[in-house]
Amino acid sequence: MTSRKKQALRTGESHIQAVRERYPGVVLSESWSTDYQPVITVARDSAPVVIEYLYYQRGGWMPVMIGNDERSFNNCFALYYILSMEEEDRCMLTVRVEVPADTCEFYAVSPKVPAAVWSEREVQDMFGLHAIGIIDNRNLVLPDDWPMDIHPLRKDAMDYRYRPAPTRDIENYEFLKETGDHETTTIPMGPMHITSDEPGHFRLYVEGEDIIDADYRMFFVHRGMEKCAEARMDYDNVSFLAERICGICGYAHSVAYSETVERAQGIEVPLRAQYIRAILLETERLHSHLLNLGLVCHYSGFDTGFQHFFRIREKSMDLAELLTGARKTYGYNLIGGVRRDILAEQKLETLRLVGELRADAKRLVDELLSTPNFLKRAQGVGKLDPKIARDYSPVGPCVRGSGFARDARWVHPFDGYAAIAAKHKPITADTCDVFGRTVVRVGEFLDSIDIIEELLSADLPSGIVLNDKFNIDPHKFALGWTEAPRGEDVHWSMIGNDQKCYRWRAKASTYSNWPVLRYMFRGNTISDAALIVGSIDPCYSCTERVSIIDVKKGTEKVVTKQQLETYARTRKHSPLAD
Repeated sequence: MTSRKKQALRTGESHIQAVRERYPGVVLSESWSTDYQPVITVARDSAPVVIEYLYYQRGGWMPVMIGNDERSFNNCFALYYILSMEEEDRCMLTVRVEVPADTCEFYAVSPKVPAAVWSEREVQDMFGLHAIGIIDNRNLVLPDDWPMDIHPLRKDAMDYRYRPAPTRDIENYEFLKETGDHETTTIPMGPMHITSDEPGHFRLYVEGEDIIDADYRMFFVHRGMEKCAEARMDYDNVSFLAERICGICGYAHSVAYSETVERAQGIEVPLRAQYIRAILLETERLHSHLLNLGLVCHYSGFDTGFQHFFRIREKSMDLAELLTGARKTYGYNLIGGVRRDILAEQKLETLRLVGELRADAKRLVDELLSTPNFLKRAQGVGKLDPKIARDYSPVGPCVRGSGFARDARWVHPFDGYAAIAAKHKPITADTCDVFGRTVVRVGEFLDSIDIIEELLSADLPSGIVLNDKFNIDPHKFALGWTEAPRGEDVHWSMIGNDQKCYRWRAKASTYSNWPVLRYMFRGNTISDAALIVGSIDPCYSCTERVSIIDVKKGTEKVVTKQQLETYARTRKHSPLAD
């Protein structure tokens, strides 16, 4: 009698088997939206314990949760909890939960996995669902004066151009604080424009100059891009809209969205186009990291370094223009590939420019890391405790600066990165502070130059750069992801039967990094605030100003952004002084 070989498991199937063994009967169905993306639908009341098990005991992280109005074809709402499985049996695992249309209730995962809290708050706002037991029940996206019965992402809710009249004269948003017995002064900071599409309002609770706690609110000018895309754009137009999510890492968003359609529909992207996408993503990383390194210099009072980093950043912008015809917002990406090839003369000039960038950056970095003022301002400041990071799933240099080797290029290789992933690994630091996040960006900048040279080598595949021979089947869905300069961007889309996105969810990297900032503020001083926020690499509005409120005296003082930055750089003339 001959023994039969054990049938090989599909990618992600070991996680599904583990859930079935630990929680019998909770898995209602399983499927694969792509070979790398298993999907399990679980019983609604079991979702929190299943996700907690996958998250903490099987190496999962949570980039985002997506809500979807599926009443027209499934008679329910659906929630898609995305888990990036990063230890054994790596995959992007989706835990799907059906929410009855009559009760609109589901059991919150956030009490067990805090990383889910922003997504669960968002589906309450945008879909009118109720998360039982959620750890933070405040509005996230919708303003306090929004009508209670209008939920924008329901299919029958509203036209994307509709602007309802306010229902209240004033907003009553409650800022949270955990200050214990400390007698604190409140410092409201804002508005602030960030890379996840909204200004924000920060409040620092301080005792003297020390930050005891902080809270913040975002989404003050939510652009409604998902609603607009679903209402009036064909699926192949959305890649250009996605590129306008962010002025720094827009190309990463365009690639991530395109991958959702390509993977869901089984569209094969030509290998040469995959390499070109990776080259352009690394080009985008070069100018973004140089920008942040310059700003770190600025916030720490080293403006000479700021000027020099921005000087050499011009070469990275020249490189982007050489390859795409634009310094930013390239308009280069299409479903199925890219619009143009890289020509031989562009390749030679690219190799020359990145060689100059490497030499220039190394000289500047040596100066920066030997400048006592920068070291004193960055080391030990803005610490992100690894336990907090594990609970909230931050991304990019923010989490890699706390020792976690999370980088979508190498953990879940995509496009051209798959061919070189074996030669690279995520760059990390273990200091958990502003200095560590800066060191990670320095390492990634130099690594990006190596990657561009590697992808442009003699092994660059030949052939076409666009596959436009495909059909679209409705209601198939998949994830797309990229490692943007600020961290992992994750998109999810489902195409409808009218050539439009039935549902598009775009998660910017900063969306994952804001929740941990509260803990990074604690234990630092007011003068560190700008540097700490800058270390996660958001974008500021140039019209920002700050109100200083002394709770004890009942006085208020307004300072400009420039005055606050001056104080942050010099630590002189406290804005709290009379």
